Amino acid sequence: MPIRLKRVYEAPAVDDGVRILVDRLWPRGLSKEKARIDLWLKAIAPSDALRKRFHAKPEQWDAFIEAYFAALDSGAADDAVKELRRHLRQGAVTLLYAARDEEHNNAVALKAWLTRRKRS
Repeated sequence: MPIRLKRVYEAPAVDDGVRILVDRLWPRGLSKEKARIDLWLKAIAPSDALRKRFHAKPEQWDAFIEAYFAALDSGAADDAVKELRRHLRQGAVTLLYAARDEEHNNAVALKAWLTRRKRS
């Protein structure tokens, strides 16, 4: 399951595979043509409430992870997860995010959740 992570503002690369935006909001100042996004999975992104809570207190990364994993485990995003897994079975996937923080964002959390779920 080759999953790459990339900030959506970075230039697309040949080895990106399927480029999937995993944010709930469209990235500011970026045209659809320049972004070259193959799929936008809004439903797999954290809820607006969770996103706003994390942006207000980024030092609570662990609490964000716990709440986001619980939301994903609840089945609220099952259709989006199934679609993402279908693309992963077909080849490389790059999860795109707009956040400036490359270590603490929902794409990092989603990749960790997918990896954990694969092992269990």
